[in-house]
Amino acid sequence: MKKISILGSTGSIGLNTIKIIKKKNFFKFYILAADKNYKLICKQIKELKPKIFIINNYKVFKKIKEKFKNKNLKIINNINSLKKLNISDITISAIPGIAGLNSTIELTKKSKKILIANKESVICGWNLIKSAALKNNTQIIPVDSEHFSIMKLIQNHKINHIKKIYLTASGGPFLNYKLSKLKKIKPYQAIKHPKWKMGKKISIDSASLMNKILEVIEAKKIFSIDLKNIEIVIHPESLVHAIIELKNGLYKFIYHETTMLIPLANAIFDDDIDVTEFIETNIKKNKKIFFKNLNFKNVDEKIFPLFKLKSKIFEYPSTPIIINAANEVIVGQFLKKRIPFSSFYNLILGVLRDRNYRKYAVKEPKNLNQIYLIDKWTRSTTLKKIECL
Repeated sequence: MKKISILGSTGSIGLNTIKIIKKKNFFKFYILAADKNYKLICKQIKELKPKIFIINNYKVFKKIKEKFKNKNLKIINNINSLKKLNISDITISAIPGIAGLNSTIELTKKSKKILIANKESVICGWNLIKSAALKNNTQIIPVDSEHFSIMKLIQNHKINHIKKIYLTASGGPFLNYKLSKLKKIKPYQAIKHPKWKMGKKISIDSASLMNKILEVIEAKKIFSIDLKNIEIVIHPESLVHAIIELKNGLYKFIYHETTMLIPLANAIFDDDIDVTEFIETNIKKNKKIFFKNLNFKNVDEKIFPLFKLKSKIFEYPSTPIIINAANEVIVGQFLKKRIPFSSFYNLILGVLRDRNYRKYAVKEPKNLNQIYLIDKWTRSTTLKKIECL
């Protein structure tokens, strides 16, 4: 049996991965990592029997360590405390935010294949991940539905034959809202995505369109595509996940139901195991939608002002890190009802216009500490801008 590790085992990607794995007697769980979901961590320890469980939240870590102290299981608070790691056949990187970067790099060194669903790791530390993968002969597969689709679409084409890549955005819950209503939006409204079941942070990013700005950064870094050749289009049905326009006049796209089970299952098993039976028994196909029109339209900058950040995301080497960190703080403050939904763009713009911005943005980080330094400055500066609202 092959070894699989899951960073973010209690999140939506982690739970979907476990659902897929449990259907096939093909893998055993090696490392699981989570934050603070005590009940679910206990359940996973009992049911999945991993060799190592990494728990980020110190209070939960202490409780779990005490509860399972007599088990043949290593329970740790930090991956760096492990002196020796065996090789995982597959690692799923799905810890949200920059918190997942260190673990992603470490397990890239110790995995045959790493499936990355943590966009912040790519945005902030792609050079470090890529370097670790090259040194250790690790295959990297993006499993966000958009980037998995891009990978599949371009794999038989030379990059200079591709004219454009289009990332599709659902438009989230506020696509047809009037501008005046955006100021009164509450967190509970923003996390109610019309098509996808996701965590709070990514649901809000979808509602604001920040998720597509972050995905543009990812696409450029992963696939080495020129920024001017990456476009964002609104596609409310969320069935087409990426489109490529070839220089020969042809367009290609990948269509699948709005579930992460499809890219995950195909990425995990690749050509090793036929996933047909799993897909047919676990995914309900909406055949009626297929025969209706698929709608695509340009982004309305008035409804989605964060779209205007696309021209600024690669202004300096570390601008992506700064935009990502500022957004994480802003989303957190919005969830605590401390700022309005309509303030996101101006707050990020305020950080990008700060007198110290260029000092941090021009740096090209060579290690994790340098990334964390830029991230720390950004978070502090963003909070100061919020206090001035």
